[in-house]
Amino acid sequence: MNKRLRHLLLPVSAAAFLLAGCTSEAPWHFATDYLDVTVDGRGYITGLKNSTVDNAPELSPADKPSPLLTLYNSTDSTWHYPAEASYSRLTKVMKLKYDDGMEAEVKIEPCGKYLRMELVDLKAPEGIDAAQWGSVHTNITNLLGEVIGVARDTSDVNNYAVGLLALDDNTLGCTADLDADAAPFEYIIHTPDPVRFPLPDSLYEGQRFSLGGNGISDVAFYAHKEPYYRIMYGNAATVDSLGRISIQYSTRDRSRRRTIAYSLIPHMEANIPNHIEVEPIEGVGMIGSKVALWGSPDSTALMDVIQDIVIKEGLPHPTINGKWIKDPTAYKPDVMVRGTEFDSIIDHTSGMGYAAIYAYNQFLHPDRANGGYIDGPDHEKKPFKLKSGDLSHKEFANKAAEKGVLLGRVTITNSMAPGTSDVSPVPSDSICYQLRRALAADISATDTVIRVDNPLYMDEIGSWEGHCQSLNIIKIGKELIHYLGVSGDTLLNVTRGYWGTTPSAHKAGDVLDKTQVTINYGYDGLIPNMALQDLMADNYGQMAANSGITHFDLDGQEFLFNQGHGYYSVKRFMRRMFQKAAELGVPYLRVGGATLSEGSWHYQSFWNVGGGKAMYDIDTREWGSATSEGKDIRDVAYANYFPATFGSNFEIGPDSKVEDYNHVEATSIGHGAIYYMPMSPSVIGSAPQRDEIIATIATWERARAANAFPRSVRREMMNPAYDWTIEETDGGKAWLLHRKGGNRPDHTYQLKPSSSIPTI
Repeated sequence: MNKRLRHLLLPVSAAAFLLAGCTSEAPWHFATDYLDVTVDGRGYITGLKNSTVDNAPELSPADKPSPLLTLYNSTDSTWHYPAEASYSRLTKVMKLKYDDGMEAEVKIEPCGKYLRMELVDLKAPEGIDAAQWGSVHTNITNLLGEVIGVARDTSDVNNYAVGLLALDDNTLGCTADLDADAAPFEYIIHTPDPVRFPLPDSLYEGQRFSLGGNGISDVAFYAHKEPYYRIMYGNAATVDSLGRISIQYSTRDRSRRRTIAYSLIPHMEANIPNHIEVEPIEGVGMIGSKVALWGSPDSTALMDVIQDIVIKEGLPHPTINGKWIKDPTAYKPDVMVRGTEFDSIIDHTSGMGYAAIYAYNQFLHPDRANGGYIDGPDHEKKPFKLKSGDLSHKEFANKAAEKGVLLGRVTITNSMAPGTSDVSPVPSDSICYQLRRALAADISATDTVIRVDNPLYMDEIGSWEGHCQSLNIIKIGKELIHYLGVSGDTLLNVTRGYWGTTPSAHKAGDVLDKTQVTINYGYDGLIPNMALQDLMADNYGQMAANSGITHFDLDGQEFLFNQGHGYYSVKRFMRRMFQKAAELGVPYLRVGGATLSEGSWHYQSFWNVGGGKAMYDIDTREWGSATSEGKDIRDVAYANYFPATFGSNFEIGPDSKVEDYNHVEATSIGHGAIYYMPMSPSVIGSAPQRDEIIATIATWERARAANAFPRSVRREMMNPAYDWTIEETDGGKAWLLHRKGGNRPDHTYQLKPSSSIPTI
């Protein structure tokens, strides 16, 4: 039967079920525009098929059916799987029965290009505090998108993907057994192509490895250039011993009090877990958890299916120049300026067609006290130096906006630095704590002998990240106190009035909080609790509106995990920041950072990490010659439908040549990558080929924005053996793309703007 006709007949079959009765017999079949799903009488997915072709291979492993919903007890680390299912075509609800009389009700609704599945009721004992959608197992072995939960077969023969996507903020891209709801940062073994990249006998699929280095230097993390070493930024997708990819999301009852041991990099001695008493969040539970299950041709999945889900379900959909930020034709590089000299920077940035000027003058520390006016209420500070006159952030941003360019700064996300209003001289009572204890005896304002009622875990230093001794801080009343070590119930090496707070007398029984902190090396700060973090997010929106900063490089995004709520905390922070900016009339925030998570995927426009030869070596045409960082980040980004990055790279200077930038732009467009170009007026002013380079880059960027590069050509542009040049024709309405080298005859492609769906 014709596939399109069969899908048109499905509603008739549904009507027949309604006439026959409320509950239909298993197995049950659900269809989207591109995917057929079969669920058996136990509540397991047993069929996943591409419905756009005849004789499509079965994507659900015969030996691994997929539980629709799994329940989890974090107290005793037990999983509970469905044993029996019933389904009502009338209510669209599937009732799942588990052991011990537990029941869950899941509403399943076909929504065109996806199935919406929602947990509408749960009858389970108190110990069940988390639930997991899936795991949905597949026979796909090519690319795993561990951040957003997708299994991709990118081959021309199959070109198909299956994925899940959260439809609410408390449904997260991770397995339910992650106590802190953030997956370990580590390597696994997985080859995307066993013919091209066979595993050595010493390795096996799914094997786990620590990152490189000492656990402190992030550059050293990236230590394996082999293509089958896959660095992981989540576990919404995982692989089994055969390399088959599974996908999963989970939800948690956040209203419950619990203590966890957490580290994002738990395999390393420098980052062993700390204990955290996780703050309960009232009203955030498992009921209402929703996911979209989808399948689609892979090359169009992002723009045709995922964007459809995002829009229909009201998920974050930031746009730039009318395009979704995930649209490959909306990808744009940025300029990074170190120092305070900004003459000609706006013109050069605009001339190349780049998105923003990133003023990298070390960290901008958010401070709620300024209401977003970082140069003062009258913009009296003028940090931008120009020959025509110095400007404030707001004044420079307005000047850049005239040329369609944004202004950016780097911050430390939710880190509350010393000297900011929530830390010192009077610390807020809404600082996140790892441990809450009580004073065992009175102390005066000068006492350095401090006894606690319960010393359990008080010997842990700093936070999980680096265990920085300088950040071993407790808070009693309005005083911060530093200590190092515990003997019995007594804190050792005590320093009173830390970070400029005022030493005070305190009574036995007063609350003593071991504060949650960041890391040192200039990132020093305390972490807010969730309510205070909401207000910090508001401050970002205020900075955008009141100081003109609409590009934020959120360094230290991992600090959003430190309250123990993982990706939920990220989503909540990002949503609040974007909502506040929108309320204040800011149409677009260009946000990124040095990491990527399921919590930030919808909001991030870019990934700013690393630079130079560690990311991309223009001389060897290699994704990371100094380390594997470039290869690792590229593979994560591409697998998760996210722009890859060259980091900070390719400054235009006295030795710069046009041919180098032809290669950079061709590689950028081929791989779907963007980058930060370092720039200073003096260095770019010394470049003999400056104007020609700027014009060349602009030509490439106009063609990228016009969706002029077919998928087949972009795949060729990934090959570093080719040299490329481009020229505009027809008054800028078309392009000639010239390919040379690569042991093939030279060829010229005629390119035109395309209104078709941008492909990956």
